[in-house]
Amino acid sequence: MFHGSIVALLTPFKGGKVDEKAFQSFVEWQVAQGTHGLVPCGTTGESPTLSHEEHNRVVELCIEAAGGKVPVMAGTGSNSTDEAIALTRHAKQAGAQAALVVTPYYNKPSQEGLYQHFKAIHDAADLPIFIYNIPGRSVVDMSVATMARLAKLPNIVGVKDATADLSRPSRLLQEVGPDFIQLSGEDATALAFNAQGGVGCISVTANIAPALCSAMQTAWAKGDLKEAFRLRDVLSPVHDSMFVETSPAPVKFAASLLGLGSDEVRLPLVPATETARTAVRGAMTKAGLLS
Repeated sequence: MFHGSIVALLTPFKGGKVDEKAFQSFVEWQVAQGTHGLVPCGTTGESPTLSHEEHNRVVELCIEAAGGKVPVMAGTGSNSTDEAIALTRHAKQAGAQAALVVTPYYNKPSQEGLYQHFKAIHDAADLPIFIYNIPGRSVVDMSVATMARLAKLPNIVGVKDATADLSRPSRLLQEVGPDFIQLSGEDATALAFNAQGGVGCISVTANIAPALCSAMQTAWAKGDLKEAFRLRDVLSPVHDSMFVETSPAPVKFAASLLGLGSDEVRLPLVPATETARTAVRGAMTKAGLLS
């Protein structure tokens, strides 16, 4: 169900509050542009600063706007196991097709702690779960062995791998087989990840270039490597510009240039600096996203 270009949705704000109208319009635009799947309430959606009520509401809004046209993988992770269970249960009730659960940040659990955290969520919520392994933000790295152990549970179905270790998908493939869905969490190496055993990317860049990201993944899946590589090269400077400062400030500014919402972020993040804005404008113009 989850493959290709899956967008890690930003959450538009207006006057400090979630801009519900802008968010649903944004989701509808993503679907119309060919995005293969939607992830609300991930890191790009500023989930750490959303209240639980806002978090649940954003998931509901996304599912409603998607209208069953593409699957929704709701971000439901927390460094509190009880909170992650509650968020995952809500995602199930709201109609999400899967949950994206980040490795617990700040707590720094052991590999056994990671296993027990995910097993507890698995056992408490009847919803397919993707492990979100992002040691750069969570400061813990789930090992291949722990992931393979979790993959034996029926509802642990895949991973968003943001380790930037391109040997990882191949090693995991040998341990768990092809049915375990491996999705890249790094736009810049998305095709290389596919070559190692992945089937798609949960993308930041897809917020502002959904048609290009979708076309690249589709070309790869069809075996049209020439076109896939061409699109990779078109998108490369855009990927770089999305992370010239802490995400999602650059991508929110980029979205604002396309009339897709404001560039407002919540503290402790601040809007993109003028230096970052110049880099974003330049990259978008080079890729044909701006005239």
